Amino acid sequence: MRSVFLDYATVSTGDLDPSDLERACPGLALHDTTSPEAIAARIDGAAIVLINKARITRELIAAASTLRLIALAATGTDNVDLEAARERGIAVCNIRDYCTPSVLQHVLGAILALTHRYADYSRLVKEGRWGRSPQFTMLDFPIRELTGRTLGVVGYGTLGRAVASVCEQALGMRVLVAQRAGGTAAIEGRLPLTDLLPRADVLTLHCPLTPETRGLLGAAQLALMKPDAVIVNTARGALIDVQALADALRAGRLGGAAIDVLPEEPPVSGSALFARDLPNLIVTPHIAWAARESRQRALDEMAANIADFLAGGRRGRVV
Repeated sequence: MRSVFLDYATVSTGDLDPSDLERACPGLALHDTTSPEAIAARIDGAAIVLINKARITRELIAAASTLRLIALAATGTDNVDLEAARERGIAVCNIRDYCTPSVLQHVLGAILALTHRYADYSRLVKEGRWGRSPQFTMLDFPIRELTGRTLGVVGYGTLGRAVASVCEQALGMRVLVAQRAGGTAAIEGRLPLTDLLPRADVLTLHCPLTPETRGLLGAAQLALMKPDAVIVNTARGALIDVQALADALRAGRLGGAAIDVLPEEPPVSGSALFARDLPNLIVTPHIAWAARESRQRALDEMAANIADFLAGGRRGRVV
């Protein structure tokens, strides 16, 4: 039974132990990267295909006559045509809750960096302005305490709950949770997004990308926010209209943003967020999840899913 991992380098740089995965898939072929044009040849004859972000289309599924399982090293499944897999009787499994500690510390670090203006003050020091200051400190950029301020959470699953809990308990923040976008029933204690946005001092996004959440924060929604509010997005890039975000930051209508995900990854076409004149903006290359321990946990969870599938189980199954 041949198995192939198409984009292993998105998970490991050689710093992880793949032994559990190799035991679950004897003879597993690990490819660091696979171009879209090479996927068909590499999965030909394979029963199990392992991927992180490689895209498995309806056409690829139709041509893969031996394929039995697609195992994802991720929670998101938008890079797999699930309906095509379902029609062909091909199982698909994902992994969940494997990177919560890593994402949590990334979000907290981003909130603190934006609020205390670490990058801006560090830049002033490196430019020599502190050395020329007439006093012992510099107060060029406003700093606000987080205690008593409001955290708005969009997406209240494992990640959203973890961030909310720590911000509430460790930082003394109040927590407001948004209603699920596109949800048919109101959940007690949660607010419509348009009611939450004007009250949030910090907004953190943890929801999946769906037709209902695509473009969730556009110009109209950003205009509802406080001018000193900050946004952290570690979920999916297309949740935010990045041009509208850049415009709001440039015009001083928003206090800052930390963006770990973009609509196009890698951003070969560039991004409105790469402009040098945007204040209090942190852009990182989709690394909130990437602590070594979380990546190792991802491999081990994939191995457990595959072993369970081969034993007739449904662990991690989405199809």
